[in-house]
Amino acid sequence: MNKFINKKKDDKDEIDLDKKAEQEEPKWYIIQTYSGYENSVKKDLLKLTNSKTKISKFIFDAICPQKKYFKIKADGTKQEKEKKMFSGYVFIKMIVTNYSWFVVRNIPKVTNFLGSIRGSSDSRPVPVSKNEMDHILMEIGLETQKKYDYLINKKVEIINGSFAGQKGKVTYLDYNQNKLIVEIDLFGRTTPIEISFYDFKELLNC
Repeated sequence: MNKFINKKKDDKDEIDLDKKAEQEEPKWYIIQTYSGYENSVKKDLLKLTNSKTKISKFIFDAICPQKKYFKIKADGTKQEKEKKMFSGYVFIKMIVTNYSWFVVRNIPKVTNFLGSIRGSSDSRPVPVSKNEMDHILMEIGLETQKKYDYLINKKVEIINGSFAGQKGKVTYLDYNQNKLIVEIDLFGRTTPIEISFYDFKELLNC
């Protein structure tokens, strides 16, 4: 009897957690697949987003990033082709709960989430950073280049590389190279550091 009562309580707690999770902002994650089955997995995920079942509240999009390139044929003409940017991986926009995590991991040809330990019930996947995902979406044409002109003379924090954690003022933007220059205090001297558009976060009210 106690086991039955405890199970009912656990089920109710899980439902409450899922309802709370529905209000969260979805994030992008990377799932690993068998090579050659990326598009098949993507199609299965997109079917879930359009279904009228509970899982559609937690899965919003899936992509297999591809880049276009030209191949020169024997007659000298160009042939446009596409190549996967990340073989063996599919990007999924979702809200991670115990339920949605379980559903995605059990889709045929999915091996695991990138960043989680297979066989561990406590190892939640790590989302792709917003800057990194923006970069990928821009490369495949799903987003346009974000403009950062408003950051000139504003402070930002470096989040990757040797100077992670340092804060400084933006003095220059290079849209061709997707880089900016930040002046930081290094050993008591103002030093210009070049970083990419994907290695900083904006500081509010600075």
